Amino acid sequence: MTLSKFIFSSIALSLLLKNVYAHPHEILSVGATNDPIDGTLWTHILFMFLAFGIIFPTGMVLGISKSRWHVPVQISGAVLVLIGFILGHAHGGREFSGDNVHRAFGSTVIFTLTCQIILGIYLKLHLEKGFNKRIRPIAVKFHQTIGIIVPFIGYIQMVFGVITAVGWCRDDHIGQCLAHFIMGSSFIGYGILLILSLRFGSEWLRSKGKSQDYFDSCMITVWGFVNTWTEHRWNSPWSHKDYQHTALGIMWWAGGMVGIYLSRNGKRSIIPGLIIFFTGFAMSAHGQASETSTRLHANFGYALMSAGLARIVEVCFFAKNNGPIKIFQQLPPYLLILSGLLFMGANEEQIYYLDAEIIDPYSYSLIHVAISFLIFLGVNLLIDLYWRSGKNDGEPNYEKYDKLSNNHNTLPLNNSMSQTGRTVLNTNQDSPTSNNYEFNSLLVHNNQFDDDDDDVEK
Repeated sequence: MTLSKFIFSSIALSLLLKNVYAHPHEILSVGATNDPIDGTLWTHILFMFLAFGIIFPTGMVLGISKSRWHVPVQISGAVLVLIGFILGHAHGGREFSGDNVHRAFGSTVIFTLTCQIILGIYLKLHLEKGFNKRIRPIAVKFHQTIGIIVPFIGYIQMVFGVITAVGWCRDDHIGQCLAHFIMGSSFIGYGILLILSLRFGSEWLRSKGKSQDYFDSCMITVWGFVNTWTEHRWNSPWSHKDYQHTALGIMWWAGGMVGIYLSRNGKRSIIPGLIIFFTGFAMSAHGQASETSTRLHANFGYALMSAGLARIVEVCFFAKNNGPIKIFQQLPPYLLILSGLLFMGANEEQIYYLDAEIIDPYSYSLIHVAISFLIFLGVNLLIDLYWRSGKNDGEPNYEKYDKLSNNHNTLPLNNSMSQTGRTVLNTNQDSPTSNNYEFNSLLVHNNQFDDDDDDVEK
């Protein structure tokens, strides 16, 4: 998912550079030895981060925009993965248990990349006669789908790489690791989806007669049902956490159904934002085993409460069918990304490390704030790259942000005119220029990864 992979590489750097295992009596690990990481393994980490965190997401965007740079960029990423794969099996220093999840999932990653490379070569040969006339359209669809999947599996493999490198998330720690990484990643993904919806999806939502709040409510409802029946381990005593997490699940599906009903027929609803706010409120008061953990969970709760409140304010006062994207609308997705990072950084083994190294939770939280800014920047850079490459006209005119000029808000739209410091907008929905700040979604606007390489422009 774009630069969200930076999360785990940054956490790995902060942990490993300080030599996590320098205090074996304070931090116990059964997944890795106490030896330092050698240069070969560091090079493996660097190459894999560059490939899956930067190059493959960039290549995916260039493929969607039908840029001639799509193939060279993806080839460079594949070369880095090949070198990184070899280095990952040739390092010395720290050794890891043979049953680690990073190694197990690696075969899936390599198989997926191999299929993608084979499909790319086949499409590049432009075999369109005879039997290939039927096979080629299927190959194009598979190539599109795998191209979008690769950044996701790369993200998962980088998560597995970090927890393998530090020897975490094993035995009794598996459950809480799953909870923190899955839920935290979900909030980050939610934030990224809101950015995409804000800058791409308005026309698509209108064509479907649905609002963003409708889909948010559906997702919250499904997640609530799953959470309700999976948080408590059956045939075991109920704990405080079981009660709280199950109660959150019940709130999600109950509130989610209300949101689905209120947001039907394309209407906006504050229910998703309200559910996020209540979830943050509950997490901010979530009692933990240590003071550091309590403060980190409180910071996560405050960030989530802020995201929910910002979402409510956005729906009530800033979200409109016509007009430019308001600056305030950047806030909810950013706060959701920050919330996800803070939650992922609060699993119990990371807390042990912070306590052992005497790192205060607020400095630790500021690191996550910085990383969340970088993720937010990376997503927006990739979106702008899409509009400035390939068959697009080089201008991201799907939107115009409000800008301050002479202490007045001026909206630089084609069909707007400024009168006495105020802006008059053409709100005729039937006019194509009244909605020039937005385009169709990626799938509607462009046939992703078009196999006609002869038509690329940039």
